[in-house]
Amino acid sequence: MSAGPGLESLVDLITNDGRNIVGVLKGFDQATNIILDESHERVYSTKEGVQQLVLGLYIIRGDNISVVGELDEELDSSLDLSKLRAHPLKPVIH
Repeated sequence: MSAGPGLESLVDLITNDGRNIVGVLKGFDQATNIILDESHERVYSTKEGVQQLVLGLYIIRGDNISVVGELDEELDSSLDLSKLRAHPLKPVIH
């Protein structure tokens, strides 16, 4: 039984400030600091399709991560992000 996505998996990560980042999981540590490669941020809007901002190799501090999950690549590639509309996520309030 797996505790989560393994290295080299495509993951979707949501940060405490509401950012949605997709990338290949390259590493993590006991503090949940995460290293992503080939990453991009998906910016959602109710007025236009999803914008994808290229980030490349990206390190996210564990204390800034809300959710991490493995992305279903087949399902994700079938989505037409240019037609998808959604409200941006609000920041997590502690």
